[in-house]
Amino acid sequence: MRTRIRKAVFPVGGLGTRFLPVTRSLPKEMLPVVDTPLIQYAIDEARAAGIEEFIFVTGRGKSAIEDHFDRCLELENVLSTRGKAREMKAIEREVPQPGHAVFTRQQRPLGLGHAVWCARNLVGDEPFAVMLPDDLIMAETPCLEQMTQAYGSIGGNMVAVMEVSPVETSRYGILCPGNTQGRLVEGLTIIEKPRPENAPSNLAAIGRYILEPRIFHHLHKLRPGAGGELQLTDGISRMVGESRLHGFRFSGRRFDCGDKIGYFEANIAYALARHDLAEDARRVLASFSTERRQAPFRAIDGAESQDVNRATGS
Repeated sequence: MRTRIRKAVFPVGGLGTRFLPVTRSLPKEMLPVVDTPLIQYAIDEARAAGIEEFIFVTGRGKSAIEDHFDRCLELENVLSTRGKAREMKAIEREVPQPGHAVFTRQQRPLGLGHAVWCARNLVGDEPFAVMLPDDLIMAETPCLEQMTQAYGSIGGNMVAVMEVSPVETSRYGILCPGNTQGRLVEGLTIIEKPRPENAPSNLAAIGRYILEPRIFHHLHKLRPGAGGELQLTDGISRMVGESRLHGFRFSGRRFDCGDKIGYFEANIAYALARHDLAEDARRVLASFSTERRQAPFRAIDGAESQDVNRATGS
């Protein structure tokens, strides 16, 4: 019987330069989709998959994430006094049991591979999940739960994959596919950010992984790869031959919340999926569509934000 996946690593030390200036003071993982921060969606997905221990790899300026998963006695007292039972239940649900959430610092943003390696002593010698909160996945069965169910029969390393436009391959780790069985695609290797003409497929890895602990041995030996960073996909590719690799075609819709338009789209989708908001959300969207046809909006100048993004390389 395969080892159950009990631990998940959340690399949350990134600078969030694509969302400046807001990420100067607010971690991008705390950006809300409707009324829930991205990191909470990731935790809820992990819990649904049976994850018991949550390992956060953070950096400077990320204390709001740690505070979010702590009790706030002042707020709890106010809610209790005012009889707001529903709100009390909501915030109590967000707080992990004592000792189930741990935090470690990456110290320098050297890439996803380095961030995962920083969690090695907390993971120990057992398979584990890696979840990127930027990738928000709306699915009837949460994505990681789908993956853990499939992992039970095959083991090895597994990455969630989706088809992207061939021109977008330079933004992702791309799977070199072998045999396909249902939602599982054999991985012959995985290549980080290949140019379209060099991409072995258009199957892109997105932010859900199940990895064998042997990955830490390979991450320790990595040299900078694409973008001058230590890439997790490079460590995974080194394991091919000693451990099986599979891509998993998950069921659901993925929103790239590390991108402004993807984040905007996620807010619309999640508002429309809420029974308490859907009707009003449709009305607002319809009103914007009508007003746009009657009197086009004056464009808002975003040049300053774009200049900041170019200067930071995001």
